[in-house]
Amino acid sequence: MISSAQMRAARALLGIDQRRLAELSGLSAPTIQRMEGSDGVVRAVVDSLDKVVNALSAAGVEFIAPSEPSRGTGRGVRFIERTPPA
Repeated sequence: MISSAQMRAARALLGIDQRRLAELSGLSAPTIQRMEGSDGVVRAVVDSLDKVVNALSAAGVEFIAPSEPSRGTGRGVRFIERTPPA
């Protein structure tokens, strides 16, 4: 599972908009909008989520799970979750 923030960040790294991601994944733009509008983990039909992940991966994005090392050697970003100050 990926988060909506990961999905938006992946698009930003590739320099594509929601419409282009819809084309690459074979989904509609409103479906991409709904997926990216999810709070936290993307809520979607598994098949749709697979299409998005596959399209972004084919374009060169590596999704990194929490505590998982990166397998790639290219540039990227990783969000470090911090405990809020007391």
